[in-house]
Order: sequence, then C-alpha cells, then structure tokens
Amino acid sequence: MNAATNSSGQSSAPNVKITINPIGMDRPRAWLAAGFEDFRRATAVSLAYGMFWVGLSIAVTAGAIVLDLWHWLLPLVAGFMFIGPLVAVGSYGISRALEEGRVPHLGDAFGAWRPHAGQLAMMGVMMMIFFLAWIRLATLLFALFFGFEAPGVAELYASLLTTPEGLGLIAVGTAAGAVLAFGAFSISVVAIPTLMDQDLTFMEGIEASVRTVARNFKPMLLWAVILTGSVLIGMMTFYIGLALILPVLGHASWHAYEDLVRCEPVEKLES
Repeated sequence: MNAATNSSGQSSAPNVKITINPIGMDRPRAWLAAGFEDFRRATAVSLAYGMFWVGLSIAVTAGAIVLDLWHWLLPLVAGFMFIGPLVAVGSYGISRALEEGRVPHLGDAFGAWRPHAGQLAMMGVMMMIFFLAWIRLATLLFALFFGFEAPGVAELYASLLTTPEGLGLIAVGTAAGAVLAFGAFSISVVAIPTLMDQDLTFMEGIEASVRTVARNFKPMLLWAVILTGSVLIGMMTFYIGLALILPVLGHASWHAYEDLVRCEPVEKLES
C-alpha cells in the first residue's frame, strides 16, 4: 500500500509503503516483557497516566450509581474494550520517548495525539461507533430478556446469576460483545499506533490493521485474549489494578506495532 492521500486523492505526505511482518505465537509474550520493561523505566509517568484513567473510571461508575443507572454499569464496563485502544495512545508516547533516549514526562503521554490529531480523531469516531453499537445491542438484549422495566440493583444482579433469563442474557451478550470487540480490535490494533507514528489517513491505518490480523490470525487472536483478560482482571480489582495494567498493555502494544508493521518511504525504496 502506497501513499497517504487527502480527500482529493492527491498526495498529502511522503509516500509510505507498509509491510506486514509474519510473527510466531511466542511474540505476544515478548511484547508483554517489553511493556513491563518500559513501565519499569518510566514508572512514575506511566503510573500517573494509569491512575488518571482509574480516576475517570471510578467517576463514571459513581455517576451511574448516583443517577440510579445500575443497569448501565455492566454495558459501560464491557464497552471499555472499544475505547481502550485510544486510551493506549498516551503509553505509546511514553514508549517512543524512551526509544528516543529522552526522559518521558506527562506531556509525552497526554500530548502524543497532537501531531496527527485529525486522523486519530477519525479513528476515535470509528471506535465510538462500535461502542454505541454495543450499548444499543446491550439495551435491546436487556429488553428482550427482562422487559423494559429495570429491576432494582439487588434483584438485577441476583437475576443475572440465578435465573434462566439472566444466564441467557449473559451468554448471548458475551457472544455478541465478543464479535463486536474483535471487530474493533481488528481495525485498531495497529491502526492507532501507525497513525500516531506516520502521516497516513485513518482508512490506510485500518487497512494495515486488518491485513495484520488476517496475516497473523492466531497470534493476534491470542493477543486479543490477553488484552481482554488483563483488562477484566483490572476491573475486578475495582479498577485499581488498571493503574498498572493499562500502561503496561499500552507499552506492549507499541512494541507489537513495531514488530508487526514496517513503514518505509517510497522515495527511499526507489533510490
């Protein structure tokens, strides 16, 4: 694939050839090891970035409780899988600073999106579409199994685990959510770090991401399971564990991008 192009079809940046590298099943473990190493080298800034998202998650949960929207908590928590790739952008900035030999600071995390804000924003729109589709689907499934009247919090969560309707909702919701989540993963897993690192359009980033998953399906499926399982563990600790898990996974995802995608200027290839 060549060329970053604008809406008129004319070249708007140095043309780039993207090559997808084949990998083995052992690479996700290597990415995690590299992620832990980046966290160790930049513990303070990585932990501060993780704590920011923990605080935001707690605030959203508290808001749902105060507004008596208990029945929205599970869909919102599950929906984090759709915005998680965007959360990782700050960790990419920290990892890149380390690779450049600089001491990372919070500006590297919170300002990592600025050079390519427009294309990253378009990816944000794409991920929001998945998130809203999940919320709509969760609402429809809830109405299908429980009707339109939300029970009280005690009755709701007891019903989920002890009644055929609740168990059916969990089974169908998990299956449907997994399909949506893997779709979101497939279009974003390398698209977002590629867009942060290169002058490309968001559609070119999505294309590279889908090609990456298609060429390395089994390792990428394993990586998706690792990401999902790790985030779920963090949420089971009342979000506190996410302060460590989110930055480590973000750092690891940056190394995954560097392992999977090779970007070369066309001018260099032709010379």
